[in-house]
Formats: sequence, C-alpha cells, structure tokens
Amino acid sequence: MAATSTATSARAGAPSKGAPAAEAYLPIQTLTATIVRPGGRRGVLTVEAALHTPDPALAGRATQSVPRLRAAFNLVVSELGRGLLPGGVPDVDRLGRELQAACDRVLGRAGARVLLGTVMAV
Repeated sequence: MAATSTATSARAGAPSKGAPAAEAYLPIQTLTATIVRPGGRRGVLTVEAALHTPDPALAGRATQSVPRLRAAFNLVVSELGRGLLPGGVPDVDRLGRELQAACDRVLGRAGARVLLGTVMAV
C-alpha cells in the first residue's frame, strides 16, 4: 500500500503531458471604465480578462509585464467606454481585437492570447 501512495504522489506532483503549465494562464485584475448611462448618469464598464501563453519564455515576460499590460488594457477599456453611447451595448469583438493588439505591443511579439470573461456595462 505504501508503494502505491508514493507512486501516486510522484505522479500528482509532475504535470501530465497534455496539461498546460501553471504559467500558461495569467489572470488580469478586473478592468473598469466610467460610462454614461441613459439619463446622463454615470455607470461602470467592467471587463474580466486573462492571458494564455503556452510559450514558457513569453509566459515569463507576460508575468513581469503585468503592470504594463494592465495599463494598456485599462486604456483600451477606457477608450471603448468613452465611445459607448448611453444605453449602448459594448462591442466585445472590437474589444477583444484591441486588447489583443495592446497585448502584442506590450510583449513585443504575438504568442499570448487574450481571453475575455465577463464584459458588463452597468
């Protein structure tokens, strides 16, 4: 019984061939921007995003560049929020393209994929 639990522990610690590395997924803190709601009141545009970087070298660069990535992403979300008409729906396709372009610009090359979660205008 002891040999079985030792073998299981060794397998549990080693990543399997098909499993992505822990660094491949990098969550980004929630991004927010001010928007104008119907009636002229202020609202909030909230975007949840993450990066998927299968290349270990690029994953390390992305981890080190999180403050620059957040600044670039916040700029994109703010610009989208400024252009949003009161009561309008955010263009998620455009948002994804612009966040991807900002990511590639900050990291210096393509290879990291921007993943969008919830996009909410309240």
